[in-house]
Amino acid sequence: MDDQTTPVRQQHVFNVKKLHRYLMGRLHGVLENTTFSVRQYSSGQSNPTFLIQSPHKSFVLRKKPHGSLLPGAHKVDREYVVQKALHSIGFPVPQPLLYCSDTDVIGTEFYIMDHIQGRIFRDPRLPGISATERSALYVAAVEVLARLHSVNLTTLGLVGYGKGVGYAKRQVSTWTKQYRASAIRSIPAVDVLSDWLSNNLPSNDDQVTLVHGDFRIDNLIFHPSEARVLAVLDWELSTTGQPLADLTYFLMPHYCPSHLNISTILGGVTGIEGIPPAEDLISIYCQCCGIPLSLSHQNFFIALAMFKMACIAQGIYARSLLGNASAPNAAQFGESVEPLVQLALKIAHSSSLAVQVPDRLFLQSAKGYAVLQQVKEFMKKHILPAQKEVTEYYVKHCDGPERWQTPPVLEELKAKARAAGLWNLFLPAVSGLSQLDYSYIAEETGRCFCAPEVFNCQAPDSGNIEVLHLFGSEEQKKLWLEPLLRGDIRSCFCMTEPDIASSDATNMECTLRKDKDHYVINGKKWWSSGAGNPKCKIAIVMCKNKASDSISRHDQHSMILVPMDTPGVRKVRPLTVFGQDDACHGGHFEIHFDNVHVPASNILLGEGRGFEIAQGRLGPGRLHHCMRAVGLAEQALELLCQRSGSRSTFGKRLYQHEVVAHWIAECRIAIEQVRLLALHAAYILDTQGNKAARKKIAMIKVAAGRMACKVVDCAIQVHGGAGVSDDVPLAHMYTYARTLRLADGPDEVHLSSIALMELKDQLRRRAAKL
Repeated sequence: MDDQTTPVRQQHVFNVKKLHRYLMGRLHGVLENTTFSVRQYSSGQSNPTFLIQSPHKSFVLRKKPHGSLLPGAHKVDREYVVQKALHSIGFPVPQPLLYCSDTDVIGTEFYIMDHIQGRIFRDPRLPGISATERSALYVAAVEVLARLHSVNLTTLGLVGYGKGVGYAKRQVSTWTKQYRASAIRSIPAVDVLSDWLSNNLPSNDDQVTLVHGDFRIDNLIFHPSEARVLAVLDWELSTTGQPLADLTYFLMPHYCPSHLNISTILGGVTGIEGIPPAEDLISIYCQCCGIPLSLSHQNFFIALAMFKMACIAQGIYARSLLGNASAPNAAQFGESVEPLVQLALKIAHSSSLAVQVPDRLFLQSAKGYAVLQQVKEFMKKHILPAQKEVTEYYVKHCDGPERWQTPPVLEELKAKARAAGLWNLFLPAVSGLSQLDYSYIAEETGRCFCAPEVFNCQAPDSGNIEVLHLFGSEEQKKLWLEPLLRGDIRSCFCMTEPDIASSDATNMECTLRKDKDHYVINGKKWWSSGAGNPKCKIAIVMCKNKASDSISRHDQHSMILVPMDTPGVRKVRPLTVFGQDDACHGGHFEIHFDNVHVPASNILLGEGRGFEIAQGRLGPGRLHHCMRAVGLAEQALELLCQRSGSRSTFGKRLYQHEVVAHWIAECRIAIEQVRLLALHAAYILDTQGNKAARKKIAMIKVAAGRMACKVVDCAIQVHGGAGVSDDVPLAHMYTYARTLRLADGPDEVHLSSIALMELKDQLRRRAAKL
């Protein structure tokens, strides 16, 4: 931020030597014989601000402007008090170091604070910043605003700071007076807006928190390289009152059309790539504050924010005429007053706003939202453009050993994703994301078959990582979990068997026998996904403990780690799915285990704990599959709509035929239903645990596969012959969707489980009523 300074402007010159003498002994780092320079910050329209530099330390000085000022304005003492209180609890503000009320030192009262090195963005459109970072910066700003509104005034020692209740009414009155005190000419619209605000005061004006009063993107210092707020600046207008006034003031650029003549003070951000829409920022704010998702009296607070900004602009213009404005472009602000008031009146009288708060039941955390935006941007910029190259790789190497390798382009994308921090997003302990957070991300990655692998979130590795994280010993984690998390190796999961009805997993015949300090494994497995990849180094194998028939059916099985290079492990053949070998996912292999000896330390959790582990593994994994199916269905519906709008039959576009229109409608209904059910399952998983979510996860497992099959089938039908060709991805999509109805248990098994759980729930409810 140092490059935003200029030599001290003539109207703000003060005696630097006198200031130097005053600070000696009062401010650490200011010594008699050291150099002492002062430069003025070029931006800012309120209290003049200066950078003070000595050889060992830099400071920032804020002072009142000189000359005649509006009553109650430019209260630097209030800034000092509130910053000192906030700094004491670790809120991001520059540490205030010294306050001076003696006007004899530099001509006005002033205070000094620490200098924070970081980024300040003067334009809310954030030019020159990537779309992904724009999103993250806005989310970080809303997070810190929510944090401000959540602080306890008693803890801060600010009880009595401001007048509290009735904030909106006071704001209308205060800014009306301020405007009239600085008005140069009559603008009738200002009086009309003032009257409307006075006559439409909100009913919720009794809510009281600490409010900033001028919370904008340019009053924040961000970390030099991270989307993190280091300091909130300019506390001159801080007080206590209605927090929604701060939020809507921050969101003003979202409601500002770019063509209006107010760009000097308010650059419109609508349509700028990467900047989250107002409804998303409102949702994040509400969630961070732990309040219901609502923004009552939205028109009023937005109109009030614009009225306040218009009055501030008028005051800046008036100071420019008096010669004591803080910035050189102050005269331009007078041109913005009337257009801004007219826009506020339009919003005030609007029955609905262009941006509404969404009716969302399941909200991501602020971090989850930010990561989702990063994933969307990464997919758009890197993954989707690479799809053709990936497809061409598998066509070119369809008959050679390279077919089982990961295409070089995917390895490059994985390195980029890891460098961007978009890695292992599915694992809460690593990513910091909840299952609900990741569900939205899984849906996005479901739009492209190779996307999960790019983020190291692919099955079966994600499930195996969860198993090792939850149930692995420290030695097992070091040997296998750590390289899996790094993406150095791959894994497979061996459960289904070719010679039994695997829908009842207790039927399995692959045996596990203890032999001194080893276990011996014998049996056959198939549909071991990922086993064909040369980097697949470890298998988690589910076995039946030999000579354990007297034990309960669900206590006879164990999971054990088997390195793929162990003698006796034999990959027999890759299976095909609708004629495709799925080499892009490492294939689905039949594997035989012939007297395979592994150390006893390879057992997971202990003998007989296999089904216990399976429940912990399959819950999140099934949910992720289902949300990817939602993303796949969205992609299929998009293709359906594009096709039906571009092709004609019998004199009409395809979508104009009622049957196709009904397909489109039914697909949208089905997708929305499944998404809500999946998000509810994720919410229960996060808040109540795996056991409580079992019924919901079983329900979504059935619903998601059926829905995806239906949507893709409709899309295929609309595409005709192209739909079953490789010219469009629908045939591949259908393969995935239809397989989902068998993977991790067929629909019928889940339906039986759902019915049993429902009967038990009904009995409990009936007993509770008696």
